[in-house]
Amino acid sequence: MQTETITYLKEHANSLELREELVITKNGKPAFVIQSYADYEFQQETVALLKLLNLSEKSLQNAELSLEQAFE
Repeated sequence: MQTETITYLKEHANSLELREELVITKNGKPAFVIQSYADYEFQQETVALLKLLNLSEKSLQNAELSLEQAFE
């Protein structure tokens, strides 16, 4: 993961090529993470799937169904 200053981001905003996330520092401390839109979409889809999995597990526990019954 590449780390740059906010000044670098301002100077190079029009020509950034993101092959990986870019950490932007402000006053020497990490402040922002810049990533490609494709990586952002993938991350959001992954989070959504994890939330669905979590909800499914809770629902399965509350209904007291076996795993086999849930997928019949």
